[in-house]
Amino acid sequence: MGGTYGDSTRTVKVVGGHASPGAPIAPAPVPASAYHLAADESGDLDTYGRVSNPTWRQLESALAELEGASAALTYGSGMGAITSVLRVLTRPQTTLVVPADGYYQVRRYAAEYLARQGVNVVEATAAQMCDAAADADVVLAETPVNPTLDVVDLHRLATICRGRRSTLVVDNTAATPLGLQPLSLGADLVVASATKALAGHSDLLAGYVAGCNDELMARIERDRLLSGPVLGPFEAWLVLRSLGTAGLRIVRQCRNAAAVALMLRDHPAVRSVRYPGLPGDPSHPVAAEQMKRFGGLVAVELEDAAAVHALVERSSLLVAATSFGGIHTCVDRRARWGDPVGAGFARLSLGIEDTDDIVADIESALG
Repeated sequence: MGGTYGDSTRTVKVVGGHASPGAPIAPAPVPASAYHLAADESGDLDTYGRVSNPTWRQLESALAELEGASAALTYGSGMGAITSVLRVLTRPQTTLVVPADGYYQVRRYAAEYLARQGVNVVEATAAQMCDAAADADVVLAETPVNPTLDVVDLHRLATICRGRRSTLVVDNTAATPLGLQPLSLGADLVVASATKALAGHSDLLAGYVAGCNDELMARIERDRLLSGPVLGPFEAWLVLRSLGTAGLRIVRQCRNAAAVALMLRDHPAVRSVRYPGLPGDPSHPVAAEQMKRFGGLVAVELEDAAAVHALVERSSLLVAATSFGGIHTCVDRRARWGDPVGAGFARLSLGIEDTDDIVADIESALG
């Protein structure tokens, strides 16, 4: 029966509510840096706050279930999760492929830290990823790519990696586990920023790693212990609390994104629009094969930077912000951060406003 649950039911179920009589329905945070230890020094589940926390475990169990993993590890940010994984998987002479068109901080970390340690860093776009993987030891793929929203064929990429016995890591931030299940398509690990749609309220930073290889997950957990990029228990509790409404929020965000993309496609002020859910989008065939939902992000190209600024100024609902996945619809002109896109390129992160309202607002603001 559990396999037939919808996503809102799944997200509610993973945060608890089915404990013994008398237990609270809502889980409570456990803010502790130290714990009482057994007098005989045996059997201690929790000892110190950098090692473990009961709130972490509850959140990690929920994230593992949503990703279809056997285990998950939480971090203080998505970058904390990614860098921990890359430290474990790479060493001098390792060939690592990272997205050339994905989140720019990952490229910076690979170039400024890993390359200096002797790692051979190769940057590949979504279209180049499968070819680049043919000579790689570790592949970090992001799909849909942030911010251009190209989609990587994960089944094909996983087949190539398996043939080389290389490790495939997939950043699932944009799609979320309610839109894409990378592990079921052959990925070895999932990394993600829970800061975005899973937490969904623009009020915390969090990240996680999920996987099914116990030995590999143990190595990553050891790196987390030694390097210390842990998630605070209160932030862990906030993510867990937010997961209960993630199904509702993500469904609305995806619906809004699809409606806005359709409107933008035919608007005279728009040079181009990208959304994997649009039938005419270059990524739609692959996205339709591997994604359950197409996400809450839309990429739009306007005439120039001034056009993006005017869009925000004329709007009553849009917020200029660089993160995504929150309840408000946000606009981010990506060229300001150094992404290789045009000056008028903007990433729209759709919120949970009423669909007719946000479509009408953006259409009016475009002029």
